[in-house]
Amino acid sequence: MLQKLIIYMPALNEGETILKVINSIPKTIDGFYMIEILVVNDGSSDQTVSEAKKGGATVLSHNKNKGVGDAFQTAINYALQKKTDILVSIDADGQFDVNQIPQMLAPIVNNQADFCIGIRFSNGKPNNMPKIKFWGNKKVNKIVSFVSKTKIHDASCGFRAYSNDTLLSLNLHGSFTYTHETILDLLDKGFKVEQIPVDVKYFEDRVSRIANNLFTYGFKTSSIIFKSLKDYKPLQFFLGIAFFTFVIAVIFGGWALTHWVIYDTITPYKSFGIIGLSLLGMSAIVTIFAFMADMLGRIRKNQEKILYFLKKTHFENPEK
Repeated sequence: MLQKLIIYMPALNEGETILKVINSIPKTIDGFYMIEILVVNDGSSDQTVSEAKKGGATVLSHNKNKGVGDAFQTAINYALQKKTDILVSIDADGQFDVNQIPQMLAPIVNNQADFCIGIRFSNGKPNNMPKIKFWGNKKVNKIVSFVSKTKIHDASCGFRAYSNDTLLSLNLHGSFTYTHETILDLLDKGFKVEQIPVDVKYFEDRVSRIANNLFTYGFKTSSIIFKSLKDYKPLQFFLGIAFFTFVIAVIFGGWALTHWVIYDTITPYKSFGIIGLSLLGMSAIVTIFAFMADMLGRIRKNQEKILYFLKKTHFENPEK
């Protein structure tokens, strides 16, 4: 059965490249009766909008820069309203090869996967990619792989494809970026991912819109992953904190106890004993929190199932 495809690009001041990228996108792809190009203008101050419209793209604009996370949310809502079968996301700067879009679509079309993500590092570090950024990406991949229990080769790649069902299921909370949270959210819900090697070009004078400051990017990305770990694995998250606190309590309390056994007094380590008892109490409280959080996590999953069916009904029958 023929399907509808939307190719989405977030854009912030991409007026110099976006028309060229749009014009290079294949006009027909086997299996699709309609291909629409969607540009989400995230507060650009240059000619991004006019250039995108020249290429025949549908343009949705934010009145200010909100981040690619919010831009992706805008694209999701539009795609669901238009009853899109598959949504592809790709950068507007010509970094990726648009001729690889069919490769990104194939696993979903053939029912082998629910969403696909690109791998930029199948041949090692791409040319002109800063070493520190490459190192940071590898570390993030390890964290996302650990949380999701799935080997993820490139958690930050923006070249992706999503089925309609995954779009209905996504409930994201980060406005800065969406790449890591999307993987964690969908894998937690049992969707299958396919990872596709893609070609990428890094331009020597190119400044990343997301990672132009590595410290800011690292902090915000770590915050999203930290929150995701808390939300998707609350029992392990809080029990880990409780165990760490317990170990510190044993060290302080054990020192004071040992001194008391040997010398029949805890002086001058009375403060150690107080700290140990306090931390022991904190460990017990956090353990209780762990089980409460696990219970709330199961409630959240049930609520998301309900939300999925509500969205499905709304977008399939908007008049009701």
